[in-house]
Amino acid sequence: MTLSRPTRRVAGILGGMGPEATILLQQRLLQTVAARDDADHLPLLIDMNPHVPSRIAHLIEGGGANPGPTLAEMAGRLVGAGATALAMPCNTAHHYAPFITEASAVPLLNMVDLSLDVAARHLLRGSKVGILASPAVKLAGVFDAPLNVTGLSALWPKNTNRMLDAIKMVKATGPVPEAREILSKAAEDLCRNGADLLIVACSEFSLMAGDLNASVPIIDTVDVLAAAIHDHIKNEAS
Repeated sequence: MTLSRPTRRVAGILGGMGPEATILLQQRLLQTVAARDDADHLPLLIDMNPHVPSRIAHLIEGGGANPGPTLAEMAGRLVGAGATALAMPCNTAHHYAPFITEASAVPLLNMVDLSLDVAARHLLRGSKVGILASPAVKLAGVFDAPLNVTGLSALWPKNTNRMLDAIKMVKATGPVPEAREILSKAAEDLCRNGADLLIVACSEFSLMAGDLNASVPIIDTVDVLAAAIHDHIKNEAS
C-alpha cells in the first residue's frame, strides 16, 4: 500500500522524550483549537521513539550514545512523510538541534528560541529569567545563545541533583507529590533570588506547571511550542 502525502501543512513531531511529554503537547495543541468537528483539528505526524539515546546519559553521565544521529533519522522520516515543519517537545534535546536542521529542508520550530522571544516581549533587557529545567540544559548551554540575543540573564535552581531526581520520578511514575514539591521549592527559590519571570523548560515539569504558584509570570515552553505549531498550520494561506 502506498501512502499519499499530505496536501496541507503538517507538523512533524519528534516524540518519545518522554512519551508522556509528547502526549502533553498533543493535549495542549487541542486547547489551541476551537473545534466543531474532527476536521478543525491540527494534522500531525508523530514519530514516538522512546529509544532515542538518553540525553542525561550523554550530557551528564558522559557514557551514553549521542542522540543527534537518531534525531536526524527521525527528522528525515517525518519530512519524507510530508511534514512541513518539525517540533520536538524536549528542551534538553534542543542541544542536538543542528543534527535536525542539517538533515531537513523544513524549519524546526525551536521551543527554546521561541520561548525566550516570548519572555523578551514581557521583560526589559537585563531582566532575570528563572529557568526550571534539567541540569543537562544548563550544562549543554541550550539557553545561552538565545539569552544573549534577547539580552536576558538566567537564574538556575541551585540543587541540581534534586531537579534531576524529580525528572526521573516523573519519567518512572508520573508527576508524584515529591516531584511536585521539588519543582515548587525550586520556583520559590528562583523568585526569592530575583527572577522577573519563570520558564518551565522541561517537559516533565510541564506536566506539573499548573500547580506552580509564583509571584512572577510563568512561561511553559510546551505551551509556546503548541502555539507555534498552531500558527504554522493555520497560517498556511497567508
